[in-house]
Amino acid sequence: MLRRQEDTYKHKGARAKLIAELEQKGIADKSVLQAMNIVPRHYFFNSALDEHFNSALNEHAYEDKAFPIGNDQTISQPYTVAFQSQLMQIKKMDKVLEIGTGSAYQATVLAELGAQIYTIERQKGLYDKNLLGYPFKGKYPMLKFFYGDGFKGLPTFAPFDKILITAGVSLVPEKLLEQLKPNGIIVLPLGEEDKQIMTRITKLPNGELQTESFGEFIFVPMLEGVNSRG
Repeated sequence: MLRRQEDTYKHKGARAKLIAELEQKGIADKSVLQAMNIVPRHYFFNSALDEHFNSALNEHAYEDKAFPIGNDQTISQPYTVAFQSQLMQIKKMDKVLEIGTGSAYQATVLAELGAQIYTIERQKGLYDKNLLGYPFKGKYPMLKFFYGDGFKGLPTFAPFDKILITAGVSLVPEKLLEQLKPNGIIVLPLGEEDKQIMTRITKLPNGELQTESFGEFIFVPMLEGVNSRG
């Protein structure tokens, strides 16, 4: 279960320093920076680290790097979270589908921006941790967790204003495009396993797709199906 820590002045100071670093690296959306300054990243670290939590936190929580959270997954690098969030152009009450919940840090940042978040995780172990130990129960009532195959999306809750994929794909999943509203956008790392191009696709009212590219990133590949292991 995720363990909630105190959010001390030291944590807040480290977070403010990280936000300044992200701004220097080109993150210009003030609402994204503000949301990431509000959400304590150290709350989302794996409880397996609790025994050595202070040293792990001091070394990693507010550095601009990814960090293991169990189930062979990581909490994303803050710059990546900020970059994708900025490309999403979130508006209040946007209905957003996130593929790949992971630690739920990215989902929480989007929720702090005012979006309705439907986030789906294929790893049963991570889904269970979030369902039972999510550190902000009650604060973000519009954040909903689902266990399932991200390639299938959530057709019951479609259509969505925005879709975010947090794993690399070589092709845009057709079922996800079908669940996107006209004028909706999907942000995803598009490419092969060794590297991807961060891509934003807008679904025009006539069904055509408008594609924009935003530089190279490296993500783990998006996998079909589910992993039921705890």
